[in-house]
Amino acid sequence: MARISIVIPAYNEEASIKQVLMGLKKLDNDYEVIVVDDGSKDNTYSLVKESGVKVIRHPYNKGYGAAIKTGTKVAGSEIVFLMDADTQHNPADIPRLCEYMEEFDMVVGQRSKGSKAPLARRLGKWALKRAAVFLARMDIPDLNSGFRVVKKEVILKFMHILPDTFSLSTTLTLAVIKGGYTIKYVPITTKKRVGKSSLNLFRDGYRTILLILSTIALFDPLRVFTPLAISLFIPGSIYTGYQLVFFHNVPDSGILLVISGMLIFFFGILAEQISQMRRQMR
Repeated sequence: MARISIVIPAYNEEASIKQVLMGLKKLDNDYEVIVVDDGSKDNTYSLVKESGVKVIRHPYNKGYGAAIKTGTKVAGSEIVFLMDADTQHNPADIPRLCEYMEEFDMVVGQRSKGSKAPLARRLGKWALKRAAVFLARMDIPDLNSGFRVVKKEVILKFMHILPDTFSLSTTLTLAVIKGGYTIKYVPITTKKRVGKSSLNLFRDGYRTILLILSTIALFDPLRVFTPLAISLFIPGSIYTGYQLVFFHNVPDSGILLVISGMLIFFFGILAEQISQMRRQMR
């Protein structure tokens, strides 16, 4: 049995996949490499097959996260390393991250300032990170790095909440943090990708925001419900008080805001109790 299983999701990566696999073959350690071809329409599957590396093929494009799930399920090792198929990641960094797996449940490659990424994507990731840091109550150096090593049991534990999209990395990070597992960040430098990315900044960004909210709500509901309740209750109270003092009138809209804020807060209390019971039962 291999000591570590390397899972590589690939979708239309014929321009880069051979270079990635050649880089992995230069490593001295005993690695099991699993490429999951996510319904590619080019020659990705054929090129991986020719290289002799284990390859699993989805009949159609299911998504980045779905490919990682498939690879993790068939991994022969209890340690799973995730990396992309577009040459952004340096295979030589793999041993550096794996050194810490005896102490931590997940080790993430933290992309440095010199890493290559489009400006629009960097801005989007910054906004997502700020939201995640607020909700998670701790600093997250790199929210959605695709270069990471994690214990297989951890991925399997959260498999039911991990999405089939690019947001799997983000959700896994939050689940590990809020689930009480240990995580470490190791600096890496990524290169400019080969080929065209299938990531849609607005579509996948919107999905990621929703997943951040739903993931935190699953583990720490009050962190989501309390700010929302306050944003309704305080303006409603101020407006209602203003109308009462100066116009001797009780505004329906003000009362609606106050009641809505109170209801949302009590929903948060209920969700928090359910979350605590769920954690105690695991």
